[in-house]
Amino acid sequence: MPFESIENMARGNEFLDLGCCAQFRFANYYGDHMVLQKEPSCAILWGYGTPGANVTVTVSLEQNFTMKEIAEVRADSKWKVILRPIAPGGPYRIEARQCYEQEVSNVTLNDVYFGDVWLCSGQSNMEMTVSQIFNASQELAEAKQYPLVRVFAAGLVESDAELEELGAIDLPWSVPTAENLGHGDFRYFSAVCWLFGRHLFDALQHPIGLIDSTWGGTPIEAWSSNRVLHECGLSKDTQRNLSLVPNGGPKSPSVLWNAMIHPFADMTLRGAIWYQGEENTHMNTDLYNCTFPTLIEDWRRTFHEGSMRQTQLYFPFGFVQLCTNHHIAPDDNFARIRWHQTADFGYAPNKKMPNTFMAVTIDLGDNSSPYGSIHPRDKQSVAYRLYLGALAVAYGKKSLVFQGPYPQTVEVNAQLGLIKVTYNEPIELRQLNDNIFEVCCSDQPVCKWSPVSMKVSMYYSVFLLNTVCPKTVGGLRYAWMEWPCEYMLCPLYNVQNLPAPPFITFAKDNPAWIIW
Repeated sequence: MPFESIENMARGNEFLDLGCCAQFRFANYYGDHMVLQKEPSCAILWGYGTPGANVTVTVSLEQNFTMKEIAEVRADSKWKVILRPIAPGGPYRIEARQCYEQEVSNVTLNDVYFGDVWLCSGQSNMEMTVSQIFNASQELAEAKQYPLVRVFAAGLVESDAELEELGAIDLPWSVPTAENLGHGDFRYFSAVCWLFGRHLFDALQHPIGLIDSTWGGTPIEAWSSNRVLHECGLSKDTQRNLSLVPNGGPKSPSVLWNAMIHPFADMTLRGAIWYQGEENTHMNTDLYNCTFPTLIEDWRRTFHEGSMRQTQLYFPFGFVQLCTNHHIAPDDNFARIRWHQTADFGYAPNKKMPNTFMAVTIDLGDNSSPYGSIHPRDKQSVAYRLYLGALAVAYGKKSLVFQGPYPQTVEVNAQLGLIKVTYNEPIELRQLNDNIFEVCCSDQPVCKWSPVSMKVSMYYSVFLLNTVCPKTVGGLRYAWMEWPCEYMLCPLYNVQNLPAPPFITFAKDNPAWIIW
């Protein structure tokens, strides 16, 4: 069935049972030039055939026999094999042969490598292609230097039912070229995904497979299964109202989970990265501290079970904390989403979001971006910060610093009107700022935030001058605004040039506060 027909059926919200009458084949997201997950996990191969037929899968390297696996086509026309663990490398030739009565059918995958497979998803900032970012010409020209970083892009399809395989494919598995990394604005290939994978290859020196499944202007609810929405208390009425929000991509609940994530569930993955949240500054903002960690948990469980437990149950999951949009905003929705992206901890990983890592981007604002200030062009810094997190969390570089400094204690000296904020690592002060820190006075019936001045920093600590309410400080927050600082000029970084993330903390019942 042509991709166009499949896409039309999916948009018509019909369940696609592609296996009922299918010829013998692999599922449609397998192909020449692909990367399959290397050892210690086992890669999964599956497809469609004649019910009751025997399927033999042979994996060979340079004409030498490597391994053979056998399966039977089930009544639903699907077959599936689990390969034994294979070391990184290639190119491999994989042949699947079906024998049914007197008929024999063969399908072959060529130029297949084993390495690490990463899924990249989210909305338009993950969708931005390499041709849209800073230094695009050089980045595109360097693509040919990375023939073992293979790329794949899912097509834009939505569905009301979970699909078994993709309704459309924009870019089949390919060796990277300038053309397929910059195929039009917001098309393919994802710049953040590509640059992240390139960093991984440079560090690990083994093949990397990148899957781009993104759609701009979409809320988290569209990428979430019904299980996630139910867990977070989204009623049927609330879910229906999502589709009424104008502009952008699909808003209806679960339609992108169904069509653009669920089809990959039987594949073995190494990890995932996510850049989304801008759309949820307009809808269900204060549910994001539930929907996001629950989405991570649900994706993990689904991929673990779909891959017959070959994808780790707690596979590494990286995400980008929102950047900036407007200098002056009517609300604090961007700040609240940033906080909720961490499940209200302020950092990752944390107890509610284990084995995650976060790239802070509040210092990467781009007011002159031709794609609008909500689409900053410095995706190199985004990808590098994600890569540091992946090295530490996914690849065991435990001593690697991958996030900026985070406060450990808040000490209030009421007599001197000073607040001392002590961080978990040495801080680098880039500039003093009179409004990025704010206090809330505990004697107010409703918390009203007022700026306090930064006076000096000393090694682990920054000192604030509080003339607003020196004796009644009830709360403190940092960078709690849509555009906290200019490009690379937030006040606080660590020695690794990673910015301190936003935070909010309250004195009441908080052992981290010392008031005297």
